[in-house]
Amino acid sequence: MSSGNLKKVKSGDSFVSLRGVISEPATPLRPTANAIPRSPAIWFGLRPFELWGMFVVSALVLLLSYRAWWPIGVAEAWGFVTGGVCVWLVVREHLWNWPVGLANNIFFFVLFLQGRLFADMSLQIVYFGLGIFGWLNWILGGENRTALKISRTTRAEWVALTTAIPLATWGLREILLAVNGAAPFWDSLTTVLSLAAQYLLCRKRFENWFFWIAADVIYVPLYLSRQLPLTAVLYAVFLAMCLAGVREWKRSMRKGATIQ
Repeated sequence: MSSGNLKKVKSGDSFVSLRGVISEPATPLRPTANAIPRSPAIWFGLRPFELWGMFVVSALVLLLSYRAWWPIGVAEAWGFVTGGVCVWLVVREHLWNWPVGLANNIFFFVLFLQGRLFADMSLQIVYFGLGIFGWLNWILGGENRTALKISRTTRAEWVALTTAIPLATWGLREILLAVNGAAPFWDSLTTVLSLAAQYLLCRKRFENWFFWIAADVIYVPLYLSRQLPLTAVLYAVFLAMCLAGVREWKRSMRKGATIQ
């Protein structure tokens, strides 16, 4: 009943007019349709639980390595930490994945040199150069030298990749056979796939994730065979992160948003 209506109540022989009772409170307790949702807390472009998670896991891995509480070398531990942080920052489309990735290249160069995985060792040098290019391209590679947005791989790039990958794999395998490298074919294939993925990442192409996934599926058993268990675990984590990256980048493309 509205407040403007009147109700008559009998009192003795007369009627007394009373204002109608309001059926709902003047100020509703439930939120209105126009209410603005509260944004989650963001630190340095990341949610607090992401930063704390990276810090705690990294500190634990390094502590176990430095205290020799497990048979994992310091170089492999640092490679694990910087690699994991780098990939997660890529998933979140965060610009700081690049400097962390450059540090990761240095640690893995040392690690692969010790494991005689010469193609992967050399790959870190190429990664370092691509990392500098990618860092600058993400900042200035967009329209009118603005931040680069996610895009799809072009037809010309697909033609180049499908031609170059088998040829480069064959050529690199011949070189590794000559220098007595470990697992020459698989080492060559993962190296070429990773280079293709890194190029697409520098260009911020969405399909870079599928090349990383293909490489990681091979990397896990390859590193286990070379007695690098933590690195094999790291690449299994990378594989899971790549699947998350597909989802996050697809969502970002729909929104047209970029995290810096």
